[in-house]
Amino acid sequence: MESILVFAPHPDDDIIGCGGSIAKHIQQGNTVAIVYMTSGEAGSLQYSPEQLAQIREEEARRAAGSLGVTAITFLGNLDGYLEYNKENLDRIVTIIRSQKPTLVYMPHSHDSVPDHLATHRLTVEGCRRAAGPWFQECGGRPWAVKNILGYEIWTPLQTIAHCEDISDFIQLKLDALQMHKSQLEHIRYDEAIQGLNRYRGIMTGKGNYCECFQLIKAQI
Repeated sequence: MESILVFAPHPDDDIIGCGGSIAKHIQQGNTVAIVYMTSGEAGSLQYSPEQLAQIREEEARRAAGSLGVTAITFLGNLDGYLEYNKENLDRIVTIIRSQKPTLVYMPHSHDSVPDHLATHRLTVEGCRRAAGPWFQECGGRPWAVKNILGYEIWTPLQTIAHCEDISDFIQLKLDALQMHKSQLEHIRYDEAIQGLNRYRGIMTGKGNYCECFQLIKAQI
């Protein structure tokens, strides 16, 4: 059994980027935990930020739960204003040392959305710090993450280093994403990612539907 840790800028980014891989990990007997950097409270004009945060957190719990994930953390940063700062870095280091993941997923380094880029930068540095004998305020023993992958959300990757066949899990992924109803009312992310995953499957020849990743770190 391996421990997998997913860092997501907003609720639904985890499903969009690696929902099929999450389901595959669960079926293989691995444990998966998800950390949401924000609660996505800026993602609609129909609700107040407080109302939308509650709605989106519940949508995230239901969606992740449908894939078999029960370990979920919301860090509560302001949606659209995610900062690279000491508080966020310390929390990420603490989580990594506590969870001891062998594999970490995060947004890739060329995504065009600022919160996505901030999540990438925070997580890469958090993994580096967690591995060393530093930052005693974060607690725990040093933990080195062996493998780190960057997933696609808003901006497709130009160079692919890892491809995962999710053909057997594409419907689970789409069903989970469709639980984020507050977001699909205006933008059909489910149709977009189904098309991208189909494109990846065809163009790589690895399966009918695939999720593709940037390789940030690999220990073989």
